[in-house]
Amino acid sequence: MNPTILVTAPKLAKAGVDLLAQAGARVLYLSDPDSVEEVERIMATEPVDAVISRTVQLTARAIAACPTLKVISKHGVGVSNIDVDAATARGIPVYVTPGANAQSVAEMTLGLMFAAARRIGWMDSELHAGRWSRAQDGVELHGKTLGLVGFGQIGQRVATVCLALGMDVVAFDPALADGKSPVDRVRLVPSLDAMLPLVDVLSLHVPLNKHTRNMLGATQFAAMRRGAILVNTARGEVIDEPALIDALQSGQLHAAGLDTMATEPLPAGSPLAALPNVVLTPHVGGSTPAALAGMASGAARNVLGWLQGQPVDSSACVNPPVFS
Repeated sequence: MNPTILVTAPKLAKAGVDLLAQAGARVLYLSDPDSVEEVERIMATEPVDAVISRTVQLTARAIAACPTLKVISKHGVGVSNIDVDAATARGIPVYVTPGANAQSVAEMTLGLMFAAARRIGWMDSELHAGRWSRAQDGVELHGKTLGLVGFGQIGQRVATVCLALGMDVVAFDPALADGKSPVDRVRLVPSLDAMLPLVDVLSLHVPLNKHTRNMLGATQFAAMRRGAILVNTARGEVIDEPALIDALQSGQLHAAGLDTMATEPLPAGSPLAALPNVVLTPHVGGSTPAALAGMASGAARNVLGWLQGQPVDSSACVNPPVFS
């Protein structure tokens, strides 16, 4: 029997569509990419075998409503929008696509870092408005210290480029505790608190979970060097945004480059949008055509492998207890 697969978005990159078509899958898409209700309705009324999850919430209610559901794959790596516990309780594996968007996110991180350091976004908007405004207080990154919170594939790629710029690089990642740094000349530090006083630029590369939610707040910003730069291409909720706004307004932080915010889309009137020392992008770090193709094909292989009795490497599963 040909499987029914729900993609929780209006479209999927051709690389993934082609794999699903080759398997004879019936593919359902959302008309509204932000509609939790539409996801729940489809899963309650269609014989969905697998879900390829984009950004909208995949709730416990949706999972419970679909007795035919067998496997879920995230289109990416962050599963904070998926009720993993509900899937685990049903014995449903939840896969991710590690590394598929690492290069794109790393490049966005670097772009935001440069833009924040030199206030490129502000000067661009000034010139477009007809004003010859020349910010001459930019931060030269050579010789500065970069701190990476999370040192997986994205952080390692960022580190390699920043070392070539002549920056010093330190990293904190609990997964590498007591281990050797995977990148030469990058020094591992034992904790976030130990890192903060050392860095001129702090870049976040962590998943959103109970340990990382609001991991950066007023206390952490106060511990950083005055005039430091913050870059976040991870998840907006890892930062206490009111504390971030205070730090940017006071000058404790020189600038921030943010691809993710606590509430998305960014609400009208957000103080972040009014600050001249903030560079904002709409959560597109992993959304280049190359990255979207990699995530789409990876997610398709994840769900088809499970449905066809040839599961992919279990290291790509975030809830391995379902295998026992």
